[in-house]
Amino acid sequence: MIEKLSSCKLCPFECGVNRLEGKKGRCQCDDKLKIALASLHYYEEPCISGKNGSGTVFFTNCNMKCKYCQNYEISQCGKGKEITVEHLAEIFLKQQEKGAHNINLVTPTSYVYQIIEALDIAKKQGLAIPVVYNTNGYEKKETIQLLNGYVDVYLPDLKYYSDDIAMKYSNVKNYFKTAKEAIKEMYNQVGTPKFDEDGMIQKGVIIRHLILPNHILNTKHILKWVKENLPQDIYISVMAQYFPTYQAKEDSVINRKLTKKEYKQVEEYLYSLNLENGYMQELGEHEEEYVPEFNFSE
Repeated sequence: MIEKLSSCKLCPFECGVNRLEGKKGRCQCDDKLKIALASLHYYEEPCISGKNGSGTVFFTNCNMKCKYCQNYEISQCGKGKEITVEHLAEIFLKQQEKGAHNINLVTPTSYVYQIIEALDIAKKQGLAIPVVYNTNGYEKKETIQLLNGYVDVYLPDLKYYSDDIAMKYSNVKNYFKTAKEAIKEMYNQVGTPKFDEDGMIQKGVIIRHLILPNHILNTKHILKWVKENLPQDIYISVMAQYFPTYQAKEDSVINRKLTKKEYKQVEEYLYSLNLENGYMQELGEHEEEYVPEFNFSE
């Protein structure tokens, strides 16, 4: 499968570069597998982190260029370490041995072929916990179809309703149209979340949306679309953890955290839609502390 990197079209940019020859497209990935951290993570949704933590693997690089990315050191600056597919499989198994509730693949899109191969290896050696695909949402439907049977839980962002905002802050075209089609495919594969007796998710989709300051209407459009176009039992996680970092510090529109007024507006609108399932993250004060140190050394 990795031979398909000779003309990479994994993501919506469809660069077509020969990554096997070291060429790099939009995401800045060649044929090497590169990760920045593998750890037990405790700051996901409660049904993902639980008491033991989520077995996260943070992959280096990204096909989006978000000005406010909290993980910009790895997504934009390329921090990380090259490993083999076999090593990745070992990491999955080690996370399971540590008691992780799941394997959490963070920003995995550019490495789908290698991930599939690593999961094949790990499952033959006893990997049995759910696999979570934690993505920015800018995915091709065809790439998501490749993951059918490999991914148990999809955790996609649905960042933007407006293409203008998507271009301004992430430099991508047709974000909403692309992401919604990918999310529908995810739902077709795994459906509504199913939980074990301890409340830990075993299968299903949870849509994430990060509220941006001064863009409450964008959030309302997203929530309204979810309510009107997806099954009534869909799960959505509305996040209020935004803080200005990376290039957002230089942008006068988003160079601050959410206000209590903005948070209240979203909260009231969310409840007015009567969405049955999901999470509304509390407005915090020290969001910066939850960004991990990307120091993979295994």
